[in-house]
Amino acid sequence: MLQVEWTRDDGWGKPIISPLTNLSIHPGAKCLHYAIELFEGMKAYRGVDDKIRMFRPFENMKRMKSTADRAYLPDFDAEELVKCMKKLLQIDREWVPYSTKSSLYLRPTFIGTEPTLGVTKSASALLYVLTGPVGPYYPTGMNPVTLLADPQYVRAWPGGCGNFKMGSNYGPTIKISAEADKKGCQQVLWLYGDDHQLTEVGAMNLFVYWINEQGEKELVTAPLDGLVLPGITRKSLIELAKKWGEFKVTERSYTMAEVTKALNENRLKEMFGAGTACVVSPVEKILYIDNMLNIPTMSDGAPVTMRFLKELTDIHYGRTISDWCEPIE
Repeated sequence: MLQVEWTRDDGWGKPIISPLTNLSIHPGAKCLHYAIELFEGMKAYRGVDDKIRMFRPFENMKRMKSTADRAYLPDFDAEELVKCMKKLLQIDREWVPYSTKSSLYLRPTFIGTEPTLGVTKSASALLYVLTGPVGPYYPTGMNPVTLLADPQYVRAWPGGCGNFKMGSNYGPTIKISAEADKKGCQQVLWLYGDDHQLTEVGAMNLFVYWINEQGEKELVTAPLDGLVLPGITRKSLIELAKKWGEFKVTERSYTMAEVTKALNENRLKEMFGAGTACVVSPVEKILYIDNMLNIPTMSDGAPVTMRFLKELTDIHYGRTISDWCEPIE
């Protein structure tokens, strides 16, 4: 693991790479009481050429710096942190799976450690990075998911912190995810507002591919208006789709009424979540106000969803060379 300490008086200390160890932390540390903390999620991949690559780490750093600012944690040098993580990967390189279906997960974490109970900025902090190999998200093939869309539960709201990667955004979702499971759903589709805008699915961004009311092929996803996380996979899929130039790509608010109408008119073709863990996760059903909506994502083999999966994983594993990847020498 990698650890770097910061104090208000001395600034950043010397980065230390060591075997994984437990943290020694004062029980009054601010992170334990006021959730002054954040995390990131990223992966390193061993390619078909046996080279190890990180995927778009500076996009993660941009988001991490934004979240640190919102949590009132100190700023840090993104390039230096990426260099430190590269060094960590050089040491842990044998933990990067020799597989084009697995990867090494990296979890940068940043916590306020000052041992005082005042609700104020932390005068000390710890930035650390954990690593661990992860297997394929779909070990037995891609299985589409059923979503619970219940408007009584709200994950994020304007002016809040729903667009930042703080642990405090995730803890309150666990009970709702358990409620979804009781109803036979694998994920929660988070809605917002009286018009039931679609925002995120579980901890992923959400995309809909349909024929819009103007008769155009269109890929739609919620805008970065504070209600969704600025996902790195989200950004990558949008950029890939615009590069293809085969359909309209739109970032806007859209509602369950629009989705239901498109379904009834046979215009909705595919719906999928997108994130670091799975790349894409196809949706087959939505339980919405006790009404089960059947989403035809897999009826024609999900060509757009599967194309995204193939093109992005080709980049991950070096089958397609891209400047989105940072090589580990």
